[in-house]
Amino acid sequence: MFTKKLLHYSLTILCLIGLNIHKTFAQDNNVLFKQASNAEIALNEQQALDLYKKILVTDPNNLKALVKATELSCSTGERLPIANDKRITFQSALAYAQRAVAAHPEAAESYYALALASAKMTEVESNKKQLVQYVKDIKTNADKALSINPNLGMANFVEGRWHYEMNELNWAKKLALKTMYPGGVPATSYDSAIVYLEKCRKTEPYYVLNYLILAKSYKANNNPSKAIEILQQLVKLPIRTPDDAALKAEGQKLLDSLM
Repeated sequence: MFTKKLLHYSLTILCLIGLNIHKTFAQDNNVLFKQASNAEIALNEQQALDLYKKILVTDPNNLKALVKATELSCSTGERLPIANDKRITFQSALAYAQRAVAAHPEAAESYYALALASAKMTEVESNKKQLVQYVKDIKTNADKALSINPNLGMANFVEGRWHYEMNELNWAKKLALKTMYPGGVPATSYDSAIVYLEKCRKTEPYYVLNYLILAKSYKANNNPSKAIEILQQLVKLPIRTPDDAALKAEGQKLLDSLM
């Protein structure tokens, strides 16, 4: 009897310790999330990325941290001057996104992250077959994200940019892609790009890059007046990422050329 009581008491203590540890980790992660958010506001994306990685040490399946780690690996990797460093960072982004899909297959954000990381991999992939697969993966995963949540702004951006960039390919690249694309290249148009990018603009009204791609889509679609309208809004947007100043300057240059 004494042994059973001792065992029961020991198990109770262990459960309480486990609950306290879990509570402590949750509290610590709340602090880390706040610090990471503040780092992003201060345009210190590398610090924010490091903080999200720290969260993933104790909470490896945290969806928000996985998506943020994907996004920030993509954006910080884009600025790296050495090609191999860029590749490694984009591969890390892809790994975070794959973890998000594995842990949260029901979440639209998981597939958005995988679409985003696949898009970055097209910038560093030299194998043509794998490159085409990444191009397909962008569309497949963006479609999946939007099938779960049609109003997910960043998934609409990735989808819209995919349509825009497919239309920007020259005929030789389109022909090469058509022969290698598994199942055939889906129909694309500037009109379809605009639909998705406008949906992003409604839910992500301060996302500078979306405005720029949207304006380029209107320009390519022979609607310069609408492109001017979008660019006039773009140049007034606040700077919220380390890339926004350069993107706004590009937008101003395009606006000047259309006036």
